[in-house]
Amino acid sequence: MDQIRRDETSLFEESDRLSPGFNGGGGPLRSGKREVDLYVQTYMTLLRSSGAVAVDTLVQAHINIGSSLHDGAADLEPDMNAFMYSTLRLPPEIVSVQRILLGQSRSIFARNGYPDLESWASVAAPGRRRRWHYDGHDALAVYVGSTSDLDDLIPTIVAWQIEWNKLHALIRHDDGNLKAQIEETVESGTPSPESSEAIRKGLGIEAYDWQRLGLAWGEDFWPNLQAMAAGKRDLHLQMLGGTYLGYARSTAHWWNPVERLLIQRELTERPVYFVSSNTHSIANLLSGTARRRREKLITFIEETEPADLLPELRQLQSGGSRAPWDNFLYFVARSYYKLYPDERAARDREEEERGITTLETESVLDVGVQIIELNKLNPADLDPRIAALDGSLPETDAIIININYPLGLAAYHILTQLAIATDRLRGVYVLGKAATLNARIGDVMISDSVYDEHSGNTYWFNNHFSSADLDPFLVYGSALDHQRAVTVKGTYLQNRGYLDFYYRENFTVVEMEAGPYLSALYEDTFMTHHPQNQNVNLTDIPVDIGIIHYASDTPYTRAQTLGARGMSYYGMDSTYASTLAIVNRVFEQCRK
Repeated sequence: MDQIRRDETSLFEESDRLSPGFNGGGGPLRSGKREVDLYVQTYMTLLRSSGAVAVDTLVQAHINIGSSLHDGAADLEPDMNAFMYSTLRLPPEIVSVQRILLGQSRSIFARNGYPDLESWASVAAPGRRRRWHYDGHDALAVYVGSTSDLDDLIPTIVAWQIEWNKLHALIRHDDGNLKAQIEETVESGTPSPESSEAIRKGLGIEAYDWQRLGLAWGEDFWPNLQAMAAGKRDLHLQMLGGTYLGYARSTAHWWNPVERLLIQRELTERPVYFVSSNTHSIANLLSGTARRRREKLITFIEETEPADLLPELRQLQSGGSRAPWDNFLYFVARSYYKLYPDERAARDREEEERGITTLETESVLDVGVQIIELNKLNPADLDPRIAALDGSLPETDAIIININYPLGLAAYHILTQLAIATDRLRGVYVLGKAATLNARIGDVMISDSVYDEHSGNTYWFNNHFSSADLDPFLVYGSALDHQRAVTVKGTYLQNRGYLDFYYRENFTVVEMEAGPYLSALYEDTFMTHHPQNQNVNLTDIPVDIGIIHYASDTPYTRAQTLGARGMSYYGMDSTYASTLAIVNRVFEQCRK
């Protein structure tokens, strides 16, 4: 505890010594916290402009931070990890547009000359939930739900443009050969393996990355390469005003339909357990919808024969797999429901009958909400791994409000809004993704102290989960408790010097939501706004707290980045082990 109570501000000032301009040890200079802070300050001040800002203006500041996710930013060769990471977090229309408009609300867009925004096409990025609209010509508009959206979005756009322009330069400096090959391939309509291979090698892209890019771009793969050959990208950003309280207003708008449903069903006076996770895992554990379709799901896999799942099915059928059948069924069900909308509608009805209501609210925040009435659940439907399976459910009128985990500071606004709406908050449980500095992808980390970059606070608290709560359910990964987490501002906004500093101070979990949630909990416990740059003791607050992260990235080994490659079926192991721990904890608390 003495280590935790050290002055964190002075610790993080020490990390500046890793920045260029300091060479106290006589070793090589490298970027640290100072460069990250300067980058954030640069784009935040530029976005105050009433006009558009060229992305090129931010390129040098982006390169200067030496981002761990964009280690090759300054190289002439393409950094395909960074390009893929950014491509998956931006809508496909990014290839065609010139302008990106950022705003907090529909009214702000209207006041700035875009009254018909909702008539624009709704588009999406495969790797990041965010509300985008495309005018069909040269403009993308995106809703910004908190400052974390800016910290996430701006470096992603800059990284994407840097790497696109590198690839364009390779084509342009190849004496026209690559450009001609790409154009001939597009005109032919059916690229030959030989021409495709020659273009891949000419661009210096590894076969694996070429395949990943093909999967990401789909049928637009060759047209996009043709666009890349034709010209560099010169994107411009424009922030259409906005205020800090505007984020609170956006959150209130997001909450309105939830509150209406709670009032309609007379649930406003019920005890509340808040869960930030996803909108599929708890529903699967409690509703039994996938388990009741076991034979249909098995037939679906046998008929479609996906290369990654059919062997696992055979292993499960023969008893050769250690994984639980239920995790497999839950994973297969996602693809099954997408292909069979009638079955998905039947699933939704079954969940409603069991007190599980899912809302996809139409607001700036692209965060789904579930309301689960525990007294409507059927014990026969529960996943057999739930410890409460003794033939009965806890006798309680409590509800679970479960949300699709938000990004960064949106977590603060959401929990603040919920806490305003009820004074019967009994538990807060967070399940999210994180980068790990000491574990493997798929491992689960349980922290009992968090340094929050937004507030500068170090929070310590009683995390009511331990490795013993997850070990019975983990097959492939390990559960590591008593970890220290740092809540960062954005995935691109860390560099090797910064990560080294974290690790030396025993921070092993790098994530984006825990600090904002703890700041909101502070304000629901004490009579003041959360402090800044303080050590904050939350060990005695009256709300049950549990925070779990599963490892999705290993920044020290850049080849392993979930954002660029996906976690596949084996990610279900850590997801469902963590969800089971949360459900069991809620049931345990309801029995007290």
